[in-house]
Amino acid sequence: MTGHDRTDSELVLLDGSMGEGGGHILRSALCLSLITGRPFQLTRLREHREPPGLRPQHLAYVRGAEALSTSTSEGAAVGASDMRFTPGPVRAGDYLLEVGTAGSTPLLFQCLVYPLALAGGGRLTLRGATHLQNSPSFHALTGAWLPVARAYGFPVQLSLTHAGFYPEGAGEFTAEVGAPEEPPLRVDLPARGVLREVRVMSFVGGLPFGVAERQSRAAVAALRERGILAEADNRPLPVTRSQGTVTFVLAQFEHTVAAFTSLGDRALDAEAVGRRAAEALTRFMETGGALDEHLAEQLLLPAALLASGRLGPVTPGTTRFTTACVTGELTTQAEVLRRFLPVDIRVEPGGAVEVRPA
Repeated sequence: MTGHDRTDSELVLLDGSMGEGGGHILRSALCLSLITGRPFQLTRLREHREPPGLRPQHLAYVRGAEALSTSTSEGAAVGASDMRFTPGPVRAGDYLLEVGTAGSTPLLFQCLVYPLALAGGGRLTLRGATHLQNSPSFHALTGAWLPVARAYGFPVQLSLTHAGFYPEGAGEFTAEVGAPEEPPLRVDLPARGVLREVRVMSFVGGLPFGVAERQSRAAVAALRERGILAEADNRPLPVTRSQGTVTFVLAQFEHTVAAFTSLGDRALDAEAVGRRAAEALTRFMETGGALDEHLAEQLLLPAALLASGRLGPVTPGTTRFTTACVTGELTTQAEVLRRFLPVDIRVEPGGAVEVRPA
């Protein structure tokens, strides 16, 4: 169940300029508000971004949260820097949601999947961009996020209908979300272990297939220069009116996975796009972290749900891991989680992270 059985409905006050001051504060607050039943007041949202305040894609996250529930918002409009959100019970069921051409369907998905699962599950059909800069790609969800979610007892299945690239968007994917299953007692990921397999997946949508082949050849060659062998897989992506390319590198380690996405760019040739994804993996392997910085930030939320007892009574309900880099988004996410849930989150400068009951 989501958190409307709580007696604690105290308003959560959040400064939207915390850390890097991006839209992730709003998405996390919406997700946690739906789960806990606690309203929040958000001020100075994206104060240091250009343009500041809510953009259309951020407003789509608010509307998505409202669609799953009987929630209401005040002040949520394009350009607004202050808003209030009052959650209502989340309803299990099937939802079709639009996030717009500049909006990320994976980010909307990560905002809504946990509340929907805790309410009993359903289906999310999301339309917008599936592959967007500064956002997890659809393939990053399936390759890296999905194993983490399932490890915490969230049964989710993802299927891509159409890929959507900026600026046209027009992508769509579907998520079948089940109710949570038995959670782990604890999660320990102090090290990634030995490298077992690297796969380079190169995709094109609405462009010549040769572009995908050039991307993957460059990525495989760049990895080989660092002594890393990789298998390449080139595929077309179904699209409607959108065009784009993506190189996706998935590394399977003994204990963890790491995923790196490079999107096509008019300023880069296909070889540069492929090398960029490969070089992201090699930089990660120069660190000692078990998780890359993006997956580390995404893991905090299910770890906090486990520690707070939201996934059921477990002992000790503790998660420990190391990250390649302590980012502003990681520390900001930790602070937002502390405001909503009774958890103790410790982030060491060297990259060690612990999430446990408060």
